[in-house]
Amino acid sequence: MSRRLEGKVAIVTGSGTGIGEAIAHKFAKEGAKVVVNGLPSDPITQVAEAIQQYGGEAIAFAGDIAEASQAQACIEAAISHYGQLDILVNNAGVFLVTGETQDYPIEDFDQTLRMNIRSAFLMTKYALPHLQKTHGNIISAGSEAGFNGLANNTPYGGTKGWIHSFMKGVAVEQAQYGVRANCVCPGPIDTAWTHPETGPMDAEMEEMLLKATPLARRGTPEEVANVYAFLASDEASYVTGALWLVDGGITVAKGAIGSKTPESLRAEPRGELRLDHSLEGLEGKKAHAV
Repeated sequence: MSRRLEGKVAIVTGSGTGIGEAIAHKFAKEGAKVVVNGLPSDPITQVAEAIQQYGGEAIAFAGDIAEASQAQACIEAAISHYGQLDILVNNAGVFLVTGETQDYPIEDFDQTLRMNIRSAFLMTKYALPHLQKTHGNIISAGSEAGFNGLANNTPYGGTKGWIHSFMKGVAVEQAQYGVRANCVCPGPIDTAWTHPETGPMDAEMEEMLLKATPLARRGTPEEVANVYAFLASDEASYVTGALWLVDGGITVAKGAIGSKTPESLRAEPRGELRLDHSLEGLEGKKAHAV
C-alpha cells in the first residue's frame, strides 16, 4: 500500500524543533520530500539529516521567513530542488512572554505579530502560484488560544485568531484553483513552550493548563503531526476551511475537569517518530516572564 504523501513535496516552517520537527518526520515517513525550514540558529540541518538517515528525503533551508526575500527563497528552494510544491505548513511562530496585558513589552508584541502573522502571510502569498499548479494545500498552526483567548499572553491568542480567520478566507478564495486550506489547533503540547524549565510559563500556569484539560496531560508533538498528515493527504480531499482542534478537550471543558481523570490514563503515548529536539524550541528566542 502506498504511503499517503508519496510523491508530494512539502515545506514545513519552524521545523527544527517541537511540533514542526514532528511534522517534518511524519511527512517524510508518509513519503513526502520535505523542506525543513527554520532560523539559522535552529537545528534544521540535524532534522533533515535525521530524516535522511531514517530513509526519507529532506533538505534544510535556513532563513527568517518573516522577511519577504527569505520567504521567496524558501519557496524557490523547494521548486529548484524538487520541481514542485504540494503542501505548505505554516508552523513557524513564537511564544515569547507571559505577563498581563498592561505589562506586555511592545517589542515582544511586535515580534510576536511578525513571527506568527507576517511569516504565514508571506509564505502563503508566495506559495500559492505553485500550489495552484499542483492543486495543493496549506495547513497553518492555529491554537485553542485562537478560540478561547489566552490570559497572560493575550497577543499570542490574538495572532492565532487571525490565523484561523486567514485560513478560512484563503480556503474560500482558493477553492476555485483546487487549493485547500486548513488549521490545526493544538492545546498544551509537550514542547519547550509548556514547561517552566524551558519557557516563559510559570508553575502555576502549567498546573492550571493541565487541570483544564479533560485528558489531564500534554499532547505529544507526534499526536499533532498525525492530524497534519491526514489534512495534507488526499484522504482529506473534501476538507477545507476547517479548524481542527488537537487540544485534549480543553476548548469544550469547563473548570478543572482534568482532576477527575485517573493517573493511569494520563501517560503520554510513546509514538513511533524518533524526535530529538522537542524541548528546544525556545532556545535563543529570549522567552521571559514579566
